[in-house]
Amino acid sequence: MIFGTGTDIVKVSRLEKWVNDRSMIERYFNAKEIKEADYDSLNERQKSALCQHYAARFAAKEAFSKALGTGITGFDLRDVYIQNEESGKPYIVLENSAEKVFQNLCPGARLFVSLSHEKEYALANVIIEN
Repeated sequence: MIFGTGTDIVKVSRLEKWVNDRSMIERYFNAKEIKEADYDSLNERQKSALCQHYAARFAAKEAFSKALGTGITGFDLRDVYIQNEESGKPYIVLENSAEKVFQNLCPGARLFVSLSHEKEYALANVIIEN
């Protein structure tokens, strides 16, 4: 049974100023999903890829909150992050406040996530299944 589903889209260019400001990245992203990079030393293709990386992951955080039905309240965005299996398939990891809210609202449920990006936009879809 589906508990909730959420989708979010992010304009990739929105993340350009974030990747130039380490404090913005650290404000919204878990250390396990932060890529170490000196933005000024990257070529245009690398800069675009880095912004797409963060945009897709930020969209996943928003999509998770929509699937949960809470909006971004009651948990820290850094407590929701994306990891990848060896095959590249993404999955959501919850820690601390996000895990508590999730277990409180839908104990034993499973999470599914899909990410996509194409130069200008990144999107994520999250499904919570009981």
